[in-house]
Amino acid sequence: MISAGAGQTALLGAWADHPSGALALNGSTVRWTGGRVPGLVAYRRCRRHVVQFGGPFAAEGDKGALLDEFLDRVVAGGPRPSRLTAAQVRAADVPLYESRGFTVNQLGTSYSIDLSAFTLRGKHLAKVRQNVSRARRDGVTVLETDSRAADQSELDAVDAVWLRAKGRHVKELSFLIGERGGPGAALRRTFVARRHGRTVGYVTYSPAWGARPGWLYDLTRRTPEAPVGTIELVNLTALELFRAEGTAWLHLGLTPFAGLDDRHEPASASRSLTRALRLVAEHGRALYPARTQEAFKLKWAPRVREPEYVAFQGGVRPSAVWNLLRLTNSV
Repeated sequence: MISAGAGQTALLGAWADHPSGALALNGSTVRWTGGRVPGLVAYRRCRRHVVQFGGPFAAEGDKGALLDEFLDRVVAGGPRPSRLTAAQVRAADVPLYESRGFTVNQLGTSYSIDLSAFTLRGKHLAKVRQNVSRARRDGVTVLETDSRAADQSELDAVDAVWLRAKGRHVKELSFLIGERGGPGAALRRTFVARRHGRTVGYVTYSPAWGARPGWLYDLTRRTPEAPVGTIELVNLTALELFRAEGTAWLHLGLTPFAGLDDRHEPASASRSLTRALRLVAEHGRALYPARTQEAFKLKWAPRVREPEYVAFQGGVRPSAVWNLLRLTNSV
């Protein structure tokens, strides 16, 4: 393992070809580096299970060696022998896990905007235009915040109101989204929405490395007083600034249980898990609002829609699924 700081960021910047790779810097996530090849593996431990995030972050030819060393030294050779579950695996890494006997199922879909081709014109962006105009008429303004204590205290207040409004039964997929603090705090950019002198919402953006470099639309919060269109106005403001800075991509991240399709299921997929995930997608609004999240992302006419996967060592076991859900706060 390496300590939090520039070393981790350098490794991710070099090898994390993943639109959500910056989530490996979350404070409660462990970052491990092997001795055979350069690279990084991000994971959390839950009882007798290890849950990995995003696959092995290494050069293409070194991924197998890094994963094998991780399986040997951390999963099998840890405090007690464990099994590995890997979440948010990209399609290119699916054969790597299948070749080591993992069962791999589609978990959901991630969405990305090509900023060089983005335009507000056309019917696809009509809802965004409508909502942005409404928020502006209602007096919402957006600015990028800095790290002053006053700004952070206002964001803390938004978080508290957001949690109360959601209710005690609603949870977020904490392992698969970012955070405001932690080792990656200095890398993020935060855009806040204000109305009548009060902060009513914000969105954080984390860096994205790899073949489609840019920013990841990450953590979103709004109060019940935020007018319709507030978050769209925040995201459009950030998007336009990123594009002016020469940024190529804005990634909207993974929506679990969205875009599930037989065409994306690997040969090793568990049919029973496929059925279960599609039931969640269809009827599991209380577990996770997949349809609402997907609808928001589709409004931006993303150029890339990419399936992401979950891989289970030794087949899909109820305990592995349960511990994945526990780590993501889904139960």
